[in-house]
Amino acid sequence: MEDWRSQFAQEAREERPDLALLCLLIGTEAEPELGQAGMDAAEIELDRLAGLVPYGPKDPVAWARALEKLLGEQYGFGGTPAEYGRLDSSLLHQVLRRRRGLPITLSVVWMEVARRAGAPVYGVALPGHFVVGFGDPGERVLADPFAGGRPMTGADAGLLVAGATGERLDPSLLLPADTLDIVLRVLNNIRAWAVARPEHSAVALWALDLALLLPSHPAKLRYERARVLIQRGEFRAGAGELEAYADVVEPVDRAAAEELRQQAMAARSRLN
Repeated sequence: MEDWRSQFAQEAREERPDLALLCLLIGTEAEPELGQAGMDAAEIELDRLAGLVPYGPKDPVAWARALEKLLGEQYGFGGTPAEYGRLDSSLLHQVLRRRRGLPITLSVVWMEVARRAGAPVYGVALPGHFVVGFGDPGERVLADPFAGGRPMTGADAGLLVAGATGERLDPSLLLPADTLDIVLRVLNNIRAWAVARPEHSAVALWALDLALLLPSHPAKLRYERARVLIQRGEFRAGAGELEAYADVVEPVDRAAAEELRQQAMAARSRLN
């Protein structure tokens, strides 16, 4: 049996992590039957789509239009509100098969196809709605894969940010997103899906496990993992996670660390 988690951890530590590979390795956790053959098939599909992008020199606007025409219009990639209720909307191999997904996974398709075709493309991590950019970030040539690749203006981006946060658009939000930040956001979406469905706590657990394999991750994920373990009745393991997190917190907040240790004691007291 392949050790997909070790491969995920190793790839995340490469100088230039492979976004598609990391997203496909997430898929092996959700669907172990995916295997190497399924990941290879997804990579082949990305290569095939890239080969269909019209050849020739393009400016950023032309690149955006070419991807919109191919992926959005010809192949029908896009999203609907219903996608937020589906786990497979966060799985790259399923998005390639269904041509439906969340904004971030559709953006991964756009980015990976465009990159293979030679386009200067990057992800833009707007709050609540991931999009893609082409060319120099200062040109602000943006497209929304969830809307089939519809072109976006800076004003459009500002409206999305205002709708999600109630605040004005900070120009720093339009800078290219880091590959590992994209992967963590995909895992955050999976965790959010699972947390809303307690019967899928196993999904929340593996999403947390993968997030903790990233070289940089929020320390609070240890606390979240502890709570999921306790929810699943794994009290000893959950208590251990709480105590480990308390050790991290103690140098900056002793009271919080003591509260965490009290929670760990309470979890241990539930052991039969």
